[in-house]
Amino acid sequence: FMEAVEILAREVGMTMPARDPQAQQKSDRRTQLAGVMEQAVQFFRLQLKTAAAGPARDYLARRKLDAEALERWEIGFAPDGWQALWDHLRGKDVAEDLILGAGLAKPSTKGKKPYDVFRNRIMFPIRDARGRCIAFGGRAMDPNDGAKYLNSPETELFDKGRNLFNHAPAREAAGKGAPLVVAEGYMDVIALDAGGFHAAVAPLGTAITEEQLHLMWRISPEPVIALDGDTAGLRAAMRLIDLALPLLEAGQSLRFALMPEGQDPDDLIRNAGAPAMQALLDEAIPMVRLLWRRETEGKTFDSPERRATLDKALREKLKLIRDPSIRGHYGEAIKALRWELFNPRRPRSQWTPRGKDAPLAPLSTTRSSALVAADEAAQVRLRVSVILATLIVTPEALHAHESEIERLDCADPDHATLRSLILRHAHHGAATLRQQILDELGPAPLENLLSLGHVAITPAVRRPGDRDIATMTLAEELAKLHARNGLLAEIDEATHDLDHIADEALTWRLGQAAEASQRALRSEQQERTEYETGANGARISRDERDAFEALLQRIGHGNAKK
Repeated sequence: FMEAVEILAREVGMTMPARDPQAQQKSDRRTQLAGVMEQAVQFFRLQLKTAAAGPARDYLARRKLDAEALERWEIGFAPDGWQALWDHLRGKDVAEDLILGAGLAKPSTKGKKPYDVFRNRIMFPIRDARGRCIAFGGRAMDPNDGAKYLNSPETELFDKGRNLFNHAPAREAAGKGAPLVVAEGYMDVIALDAGGFHAAVAPLGTAITEEQLHLMWRISPEPVIALDGDTAGLRAAMRLIDLALPLLEAGQSLRFALMPEGQDPDDLIRNAGAPAMQALLDEAIPMVRLLWRRETEGKTFDSPERRATLDKALREKLKLIRDPSIRGHYGEAIKALRWELFNPRRPRSQWTPRGKDAPLAPLSTTRSSALVAADEAAQVRLRVSVILATLIVTPEALHAHESEIERLDCADPDHATLRSLILRHAHHGAATLRQQILDELGPAPLENLLSLGHVAITPAVRRPGDRDIATMTLAEELAKLHARNGLLAEIDEATHDLDHIADEALTWRLGQAAEASQRALRSEQQERTEYETGANGARISRDERDAFEALLQRIGHGNAKK
């Protein structure tokens, strides 16, 4: 490599700096250590063919590793002896300091010969990005061994936090378009490779480090993390989020494939096949969703204080993101998830019959009167009036909206008292509820509420006890209040953000919030443009129909359709 650099330097007229003698010595020693490691690879591979390695071969066969896989991964066996590898290498005149320096043996504390680090273990060579064997991983054959998996100690060659198992082959496969999959252990990587997922790597007996993250991102801009589906695996994934957030850049992130509980990639591929693993990779979720899951899963947010705690925790996590653009987009994603949690989408109401069997709909005069003309604060008060009046005449409708009524903002003291009485007594029925209101407040508040023009002509109030129309009315009015409150909240947050982040997403946020508000209120204009077809085939607008119904009701006809 250095000769090639020198040739290129001469061709472009550059002078190579003189080599540092100490650096050259270190390089030479690392080359020697790598040579010792290759001798150990060959020794362990030969030992796997001996009679003493019979149980190890049986174990590998049960794990569905055939001869081709053993060759591909250079799997070997460390005999159950104290100096088997030591004696072999010393017999080949390998210097003691090189064997110790390679991490293959440890000095004895009893004045005896050094002893082998790996004994009675299946051996997996660990190679660096250049393909040199720099360490080993050993799987214990003795079930009573305290360390099921054991890695080489750190040496001049091996820094476990700066290397990945299967680095070079995974880099080559990813360069050909394969997704980079990050698993937990050697057997997972081997199983993934056998299943056709050739760009698979694993950390080396430790939690993923910042250096390993950068190695992964050099291989692929969006690695898929497929850690074990147990509690420890999930904890490792959650810790990785905190490590990755400050390092995110445009085009550099993570996705997470959530393994079935109690399974790792090796288990899944052996039991369900490669298609099951592919399905999980296809469904891998972005990091922002796993962050949201960590902060919300198993928690209840039924009070302002709990919601504030959630908001604070999420804000603290977003502050970890250094890139302002990514931080802004994460904020948008979190707000969308928050809206879904606290404002679940209501199913669309099913088709209802028209004509004489149709439920009473609000008159167009209702929609174009006080509610349209009022300012923002008055509109809220009028909508709250409709909600409370509907619940007073049909308290059975409270059940479907109880949590929303609990959170209903009542600026008017009478409204607040009425809401409290409704929540306490609605389950006793309309008559009892009305009497409780009269006993506590007297007749004036109730009479004032029900005599308001826009309340009196509301279909749910005109038809007491009709639970269906009451539920529809509550759903509509509450949705409009939520839309308005959501718009105001977005405006407040965006205004606050303007002081801190110059974010191109702010304009989009305000536009989206305004559009949501308009969608919620659009039914008011729809009423004026929809038509119905009469029995004689004539088309009549709803405005005309409503005016005709109102006229008939005033002159004493109970049903305008007859």
